[in-house]
This record gives sequence, structure tokens and C-alpha cells, in this order.
Amino acid sequence: MGFLTNKTAIITGAGRAVLSDGRCGSIGYGIATAYAKEGANLVITGRNVQKLTDAKEELERLYGIQVLPVQADVNAGADNAAVVEHVVKEAVDAFGDIHVLINNAQASASGVTLADHTTEQFDLAIYSGLYATFHYMKACYPYLKKTQGSVINFASGAGLFGNFGQCAYAAAKEGIRGLTRVAATEWGRDNINVNIVCPLAWTSQLENFKNAYPDAFEKNVKMPPVGHLGDAELEIGRVCVQLASPDFKFMTGETITLEGGLGQRP
Repeated sequence: MGFLTNKTAIITGAGRAVLSDGRCGSIGYGIATAYAKEGANLVITGRNVQKLTDAKEELERLYGIQVLPVQADVNAGADNAAVVEHVVKEAVDAFGDIHVLINNAQASASGVTLADHTTEQFDLAIYSGLYATFHYMKACYPYLKKTQGSVINFASGAGLFGNFGQCAYAAAKEGIRGLTRVAATEWGRDNINVNIVCPLAWTSQLENFKNAYPDAFEKNVKMPPVGHLGDAELEIGRVCVQLASPDFKFMTGETITLEGGLGQRP
């Protein structure tokens, strides 16, 4: 029995994705797998219904937990408060409480320079990332206060280091980082653990990029000093499991940065 048995986690952007060798191929699915192995019941969201359905089938079959897939898309043209409140209501109706909120979902138009970025491309990143995180945190707050739960948000080195061609993505991620620090300050008194992860992971998108454009991959993807990119389940998903541990409460408000599997506390 895992220590998250009978706990409920909402994970955004957690549709099934796998690498060519069968390992988890996205951060969201890696987190979902790590949580399933610890016995948590999952509410997973995303835009692609088929990927959510595939995740539910595999995770329930392999780990004997319950998975509730809910299609959700926070965007510039939606009633986003209503979109998120629907997800939260489905979670509570199905499982009764919410113990962990993981804001992982993010879309962006990477590779477009600031001068060439359109308003629509900027909105894509800000709404799918920053606004989604804001709405999910607000909607889940009463339940997390009741369960003395955890929030785990995702930022990026793109914002920390100013990556070329990622202005909107970096802006969204830096906004999430600031939002997380404020929540850690305000929600600590409620015994809600709030942390942020800046991951660097080997994903199916990177794998496809390397296969399609090997020269561009070599020029743009820098190998971290540890010598490999992070494993979505074992090195990022497991960190997210630890951040939901009751023993980790004293760490509230700190930032965990993953550089290819090397955990650092700044």
C-alpha cells in the first residue's frame, strides 16, 4: 500500500504519452504514473480526450486505482472559471476530497521570436499556463485547506534563463513562479504545502524533435552536467510524490529545480 492510498490528486495535462522504449513520454503522464504507484486516485485533465482515455485504461489496469478523465481547455475564448469549477466538482463528486493539485498543463508557440509573436500566440501560453494555474488554485483552495493538502506548480528554465524564442512561455512560467511564492506565503497558515518545480525531462516531443531535426536538436538542447535529461516518472514524478508527503511540510514555499535528474534547492 502506498502512502497516497485514498488520497485524490488533480493533475492537469496528464494524457498518456510514451517514448519509443515504452517509458512515460510526458511530465504529466510521468507524474500520474508515480502517483498511481503510490495508490492515489487521479483526476486527469487535458484537451485530447483519447489520450485521457488511454491514460485511464492503462493506469487503472496496471495499478488498481481509480482515474477520472475530464476534458478541459483553459483558453482566451472560454469561461475559464466555469471550465475549472466543472473539473473540481467532478473530482469532489467522484472522490469526496482533493488532497493534491498539480498544475502541469502548458501550451505555447515555441521558436517564435518576441518581435514576431502574435497576440494570439501570447494568449495561448498565458491562458493555458498562468490563468489555468490561477483558476485551479482558487477553485481547489477550500478543499486543500480542509485536507491540509499540497499544491505543485510547474515553471521552467525558459523564464529563469531567458531562452531564445520562448517569450510567451517564459512569461507564463515566471508568472506561475511568482503566483506560487505568494500562495506559499498566504496559505502556509492553512497548512497547505505549496511548491514549484522547474523540470528538464526527456519527453516524446523532444524525442520526435531529435529524430526529425537532429542538427537543430544538437544546437538547441543542452545536456545538463549530470549527463542525461530527467526521466518523467522516476525523477520528476517521484519528486512530486515527495512534495505531497506529510513529512515535507516544513519545506513549504521553497523551489525545487530539476536539471536532468539532479535536485537542487536554491
